[in-house]
Order: sequence, then structure tokens, then C-alpha cells
Amino acid sequence: MELAQMENTMGEVSPPDRVLIVDDHSLIRDGLRSIFVDTYPNCQILEADSMESALETLSHTSDVDLVLLDLNMPNVTRLSGLQQLLERFPSSPVVMVSGVLDRRIVHDALAAGAAGFVPKSLKRSAIVEALEHVMAGEIYVPELEGEDSAVQEEEAIRAKIESLTPQQKVVLGHLVDGKLNKQIAHELDVSMTTVKAHVSAILQKLNVFSRTQAVILANKVGFGEEG
Repeated sequence: MELAQMENTMGEVSPPDRVLIVDDHSLIRDGLRSIFVDTYPNCQILEADSMESALETLSHTSDVDLVLLDLNMPNVTRLSGLQQLLERFPSSPVVMVSGVLDRRIVHDALAAGAAGFVPKSLKRSAIVEALEHVMAGEIYVPELEGEDSAVQEEEAIRAKIESLTPQQKVVLGHLVDGKLNKQIAHELDVSMTTVKAHVSAILQKLNVFSRTQAVILANKVGFGEEG
């Protein structure tokens, strides 16, 4: 029954209601906008041509389902734009979009909390597929020359799990074991409120939207099997 529930959860990808495209080039914004218009006609599309504009837009707009962020923005040093967005708006998944496909940058972006890394060179259909992976709670990792895509995905998942605090890792282990919040609270001798706070933090750091999706990611890298 648990497996069936997981498959059902991952099989249902709800279309985004609102997205934010952050890129200083209007041509790129127009191209990404057209993808959403064609694929998700009911989606509200917001745009920003600078990090300042992006932060301002997010501060006045709730429930942004997806942020597409250009890697090379003016007045932004490497991944500082990504870090600013995740620190201030941790509930909005951020996908890096770049014309540069460098192995180190991809790995660093995913380790820093990006929900995916989409090369601008991808075909429209491939970009849509990548975004659907993210909206399903998965991490999208582009194919890198000389690396297996499964290995890339596992590295990205392990990096996100490593970002958890020791106590959050313990709670994740209990989630993998199928325990309810009440059982976890009893095991750790903490309040239900504390457990809920840990679970919420775990979901944010793993960029997933449910306990089931967190368990699926953990199982992909064998988290908890050793213990």
C-alpha cells in the first residue's frame, strides 16, 4: 500500500499556478515565457530583470511555485543570487538556468539548494520535462559529459541530505522507517511541535513537498540502510 501511495504521489504533477522568470536578457525571458504560455496556459508568469527586482517581486507575491534564475546576473557573484532567494524564500523551488554547462557549477548549485539546473541549449520539450521533474519534487540534473545521469542525481541528493542537521537526519531516518510524527516524538522524547518543525525543515532542504517524496529521495541513495 505504501508503494502504491508513493507511485500515485509521484505520478501526479500539478501544473504551476505562478512562476517567476529571472533573467537580465529580455530575449531569454520571452523564450521561457513562451514555453509556459504554450504548456501551462493558466499559469501566471512574473518576470524580473535583476536580483533586486526578483526579491521585490517575491516579497509582494505569495505562493510562487517555481523560480527560474539565470546563473549570470548583474551584481551577482556566482551562486549568491541563488543563496539570497533560498534564504529569504525557502518554500519556492529555484531552478538555475544557464548557457554554461560546467560540471563544478552544476554540482555546486545543486549542493547549495537549487532544485535543478537547466541548460539553455535544451530543446523546449526537454525543458518542460526538466521542470516537471522539479514540480514532482525531484531534483533535475542535466547530463554531463563523462558522467552517468544516475550518479549525478545521487550526488545531488546526498548533498541535500548532508545539509540537514544531525537531528534532522535522525528524523529523516524515522520517516524512512515509516514512523508517524507521534511515534517519532515518543522515540526522541520531544514534543510533536518539535517533530513537525524538523519535518518541515527537511522538506524545505530537500526541495520536496511531502514526506513520501522525502522518503523516495532518501531511498534512492540508501539513506538509513546502514543503521
